[in-house]
Amino acid sequence: MAAVSLRNVVVVMAVVLVTVQVFAQGYPEADLVVRLPGQLKVAFRQYAGYVDLDMNAGRSLFYYFVEAEEHPDTKPLTLWLNGGPGCSSGCGGAFTELGPFYPTGDGGGLRVNSMSWNKASNLLFVESPVGVGWSYSNRSSDYNTGDKSTASDMLVFLLGWFDKFPEFKSRDFFLTGENYAGHYIPQLADAILSYNSRSSGFKFNIKGIAIGNPFLKLDRDVRAAFEFFWSHGMISDEVGHTIMSQCDFLDYTYIYPHNLSVACNDAIREAGNSITEYVNNYDFLLDICYPSIVLKELRLKQMATKMSMGVDVCMTYERQLYFNLPEVQMALHANRTHLPYSWSMCSNLLNYSGIDANINMLPTLKRVIQNKIPVWIFSGDQDSVVPFLGTRTVVRELANDLNFKTTVPYGVWFHKRQVGGWAIEYGNILTFATVRGAAHAVANTQPSQALHLFSTFLRGHRLPNKTDIAMHD
Repeated sequence: MAAVSLRNVVVVMAVVLVTVQVFAQGYPEADLVVRLPGQLKVAFRQYAGYVDLDMNAGRSLFYYFVEAEEHPDTKPLTLWLNGGPGCSSGCGGAFTELGPFYPTGDGGGLRVNSMSWNKASNLLFVESPVGVGWSYSNRSSDYNTGDKSTASDMLVFLLGWFDKFPEFKSRDFFLTGENYAGHYIPQLADAILSYNSRSSGFKFNIKGIAIGNPFLKLDRDVRAAFEFFWSHGMISDEVGHTIMSQCDFLDYTYIYPHNLSVACNDAIREAGNSITEYVNNYDFLLDICYPSIVLKELRLKQMATKMSMGVDVCMTYERQLYFNLPEVQMALHANRTHLPYSWSMCSNLLNYSGIDANINMLPTLKRVIQNKIPVWIFSGDQDSVVPFLGTRTVVRELANDLNFKTTVPYGVWFHKRQVGGWAIEYGNILTFATVRGAAHAVANTQPSQALHLFSTFLRGHRLPNKTDIAMHD
């Protein structure tokens, strides 16, 4: 009997050892985030750390990964990239838009985001390119970068990340982002598809891309911004008419818009004077934050309750305070080289190629779609930086170039029996959708609608155009 018991113990120990080895292989224990300062207890796991791109140059990208809230072993993996170029995804987008936590407002704690996208997917956020957030290089020339090197580095990063998390190699993989991710995501998807065509081994299981308020075509996006200003009463009829009639945006270039007439430049200057710094261009309806007031309220410890409801206009400032706490950086395994500057949402270190902003991204998106990859473009309709007015036109241009027919006509989509926005589908693979009342950061300003749109995209479904369908969301 004793021998049988001993044999059973040996079997159990062997099973435990195998389980531990599988866990260690599938999830890097060194990157496990046990708990962030001020964080409530949650059931899902978080990981953060670095993937080294070039050991000789000391070039590494920082990531933050969070499991799906339920059944992470069966849910897809979604990459999210913020834009800029040069703005933070790993701590910016993750902690003020679609991740599981938001700053509490007291400068040192977190509250749960009840509409986090990890309800639908495992989420991966990356500080890209080098020089953003805690991503770094020991070679100063690496901070001179652009679209091509950013896409190349992200491909190397993903290959390294999947080596850290091998069980995700066969998982459905989605690429998402916002703003200048209108450049990042299509070019990364193109690089991944090119890699897949060459690889005789591992291939990315890419299933779709979705980009919010994306910077896709400079001449159309710039013109749309002024159209938005005029249509929302931010500039006068006279200024709006002058800009629309005197500004040749077809030949507009990001760095040196030398082709603009004197009348055009004067009108643009007047538009800037009318809008003033007291309007948040990323959210036309949102109030602005006064940091001096934030500091005063933090000292009085009055902020925690005030920031618990509605959109927190000072969340970006509170995020800055939180991620510069040494204990937060330690918990995230971040800033391992003790960088000589503070964490900030958008990098001041990068010398990012302004010429690349002039690249028309429609040919790249066309190649992606021709590889049978679904593309969703969505727009918060209160954003004046990359307004839906231009994006809708650009998507239609892409559909026409692909000779796509309209498969779902333009009309409302519903969420919880209310209008969530408007949408149109082309060729059963290309979708454009607005999110009603959302701004540039769609997930932050209309979180419930944003989560519904994201979940629908992941499932490969269409947004519901009847209220009885939307009742069950």
